Amino acid sequence: MLIMQRKDAKAARNQLPALLDAAEKGRSTIITRHGRPVAALVPIEVSRATMRQQPLTPLEGSGRGLWGRDSTRTLRKLQGEWSRRGSIHDAVS
Repeated sequence: MLIMQRKDAKAARNQLPALLDAAEKGRSTIITRHGRPVAALVPIEVSRATMRQQPLTPLEGSGRGLWGRDSTRTLRKLQGEWSRRGSIHDAVS
């Protein structure tokens, strides 16, 4: 079972070096504000794994008109968006 520690924003700010060390060791931290979770400090490997683009082929044919009137144009626009997103993630790697 994965247990994440929780820190309020002030404590997280004051303990950032220790939280970064914990992330390097594979441990995640949920940062809260007024007791409500607002962010997560996670190991970079976890972040990379969640950012990988999921294939769309399982959705093929699942919704007529899903992509609007001109599906080709919509998909090209999305492809450009995904390409830009990929280059941002590559820069972080």
